[in-house]
Amino acid sequence: MTAVDAPRPARRRAWGDARFVLGLLLIVASVAGVWFVVSAARQTAPAFAATRTIVPGEALTSDDLRIVDVGLGQLAGAYMSPESLDEGVIATRTIEAGELVPASATGAAALAQTTSVVLRSTVDVPASIDAGSVVEVWSAPLLERGLYDVPRILVADAAVVAVTRDDSMIGGAAATLELVIARADVATVLGSIADQAALSVVPTIGASR
Repeated sequence: MTAVDAPRPARRRAWGDARFVLGLLLIVASVAGVWFVVSAARQTAPAFAATRTIVPGEALTSDDLRIVDVGLGQLAGAYMSPESLDEGVIATRTIEAGELVPASATGAAALAQTTSVVLRSTVDVPASIDAGSVVEVWSAPLLERGLYDVPRILVADAAVVAVTRDDSMIGGAAATLELVIARADVATVLGSIADQAALSVVPTIGASR
């Protein structure tokens, strides 16, 4: 019985050695995985951030952008990089100052569906309205001298490029605004201006910039 049972301790030692080696491999794999994650998180890539608020339809130039090194990981392709800045690239939505420029917020000027117009609001606009604000344009058609029809929405979604307030008006203040509007709304807006309608610009409720 003793001679038959003698090899058994050797088999137990072999199994123990295998478990020891397997444990070492798991530790090495764990350390390597942590190192890989930390190393990947430390890797940065150049991307563009807006130096000012850019509104839809505006051309993107190096004067409006600054290069920042950020750790985007797998999202690197989702943002505009120095290599992707070409002539004729415009913003297709409002890009806030300091915001990283998403590639989805840019497009070719030839494909632009918007343009800019300048109009005068017959009343002053709220102080909250500035570059990048989303506003509505209301129009009260002129019926006869000094008499206007009920106001109606002329443009439901316009982006402000610039606003100039005029406090010198007798009997009240007014404002001149440069707005980005859909090309489909241009004829209507220009027609209202030509017909001397009273135009007013108000913030869009609930709109985010």
